[in-house]
Amino acid sequence: MSQFEYSVIPSPRKGKSAKGVKGTPMKLANALSSVMNDMATEGWEYVRADTLPCEERQGLTGKTVNYHSLLVFRRPLAESSADEAATQEVLGLPPLREEPKLVREEPETYELYEEEQEQIDTTEHQSEQEAGNDVADRLRSVFASQRNSA
Repeated sequence: MSQFEYSVIPSPRKGKSAKGVKGTPMKLANALSSVMNDMATEGWEYVRADTLPCEERQGLTGKTVNYHSLLVFRRPLAESSADEAATQEVLGLPPLREEPKLVREEPETYELYEEEQEQIDTTEHQSEQEAGNDVADRLRSVFASQRNSA
């Protein structure tokens, strides 16, 4: 018996333009196709779309129920392929052909992002320290002037 893991993602709310795609329904269909193809390259199989209620805050104390469209995907767990192979062996059937694993590479810009973020964090930390020093200097001068006038 196969076991699956599931992934649920929000459905696209806006259409995606492309060459030859005209009209809002076609743009939305294009956006949905992109999402489904991206998930398929990661091994996810589309199961269904659901519209589910979600209670959300409205204002300071109010609550409201909004409905969101969600896409449900599934893929077999890694253990299930081992179980199926064992079942094939017990039944005397030829082994199943292994599907090639698709590897999604992270973009190189991610490393650049981390370096840039580190520089930003360092700059922010230095500016916070400088701001703290400015405040401390101002407080010292205020207290000194109060002592001198007293």
